[in-house]
Amino acid sequence: VNTQTKYGESPLFYACAPGRVNLIGEHIDYCGYSVLPMAIEQNIVAAVSVNSSGTIQLANTNPQYKDYNVSSEGIVIDRDNPKWHYYFLCGVKGIQETFEMARLAGMSCLVEGTIPPSSGLSSSSALVCCAGLVTMEANKKSLSKVALAEICAKCERYIGTEGGGMDQSISFLAEEGTAKLIEFQPLRATDVKLPDGAVFVISNCCVEMNKAASSHYNIRVVECRIATKMLAKARGLESSVLLKLAQVQTELKASLEEMLALVDEVLHPEPYSREEICKVLGVTSEQFSADLLSANTQHLTHFRLYQRAKHVYGEAARVLRFKSVCDSAPADSIHQLGELMNQSHASCRDLYECSCPELDQLVDICLKSGAVGSRLTGAGWGGCAVSMVRSEKVESFLQAVREAYYLCDPRRAAMEKESLFVSKPGGGAAILIEE
Repeated sequence: VNTQTKYGESPLFYACAPGRVNLIGEHIDYCGYSVLPMAIEQNIVAAVSVNSSGTIQLANTNPQYKDYNVSSEGIVIDRDNPKWHYYFLCGVKGIQETFEMARLAGMSCLVEGTIPPSSGLSSSSALVCCAGLVTMEANKKSLSKVALAEICAKCERYIGTEGGGMDQSISFLAEEGTAKLIEFQPLRATDVKLPDGAVFVISNCCVEMNKAASSHYNIRVVECRIATKMLAKARGLESSVLLKLAQVQTELKASLEEMLALVDEVLHPEPYSREEICKVLGVTSEQFSADLLSANTQHLTHFRLYQRAKHVYGEAARVLRFKSVCDSAPADSIHQLGELMNQSHASCRDLYECSCPELDQLVDICLKSGAVGSRLTGAGWGGCAVSMVRSEKVESFLQAVREAYYLCDPRRAAMEKESLFVSKPGGGAAILIEE
């Protein structure tokens, strides 16, 4: 990537931010629980030249993503139309607001990405992180990686996605050769040494899922928020201040097992109507819409609170077990971790309902092809599966999956090269100064 040919200015610096694969801990970061991702080598890179124009010029080496120019004094993000440049501008605006700068340095940015879009590998968050890093550097500011991660997690919400912060955190805090346990409030990352003798293989089911362009994701955020209030109310807690399922556990000083029992006791498996929720919480329909729903979930009439809370507390426990197996490294650790991954997929599919037929088929094929564990990764409803495969079986595994899932379908066969690959834990976001 070079800005010379595009803008006639040579780049002052480059910035890169990686995508990620979440090994376990799906849809629980926004509930306050720890997750266990690793960065992948696929990333977003920007070549940047800086000037005094106050204008931000954006271009992408992929012709399907159109150029975009905007004055730094008039950045507006259209959440009804999640185009690539709006993600970039989320990162710009996050830094602009952090330092309260009305006008920014002018920047010409040429962006190139190798993360498959809408695949559950955080291409959009990597773009936001890359933009935040670019804006910080171009305006001669300095922030810690933790601060950058927190800013970029918040500012991605400008596009309407109510994420929990995993994607931005791993993009900045990743280190080569290790996965990370990411904990929130306060944000911190701990190394997790993955077992020797196994690798992680990513496979894309080739169904695209864009979180900002659909309401699936935010519906789950809202269902968890309502479940939080219902559990708090049942236990006489001040429910107005509690927004995340983890906060109820903290307030009750309970174990995850006790929280699962509480869900069984308090919530019913049948969907809840608005009326029932309003009645239990003692709120009006207007308050319910304003305080609990997001802009793109106002249409909802029914909520599966029991299933969502069961998944979150169960998945949070699996993350801790996964880390503990990695730390203690028993002889059968690969088998144990594979089992946890399989349980996670079943919970995502049956309780959280964030899978899709193609992903379920792909996970099934991965297990039949020799994986010890396989599960959807990322938001779901499409995108990728991650499989744990013993090192000696990798080649036969790849060949079997290629034949059973990709080569039998012309569209998938065309995408196979970038859709099926072994992934090793990569490093985090970085600035490279042009010498």
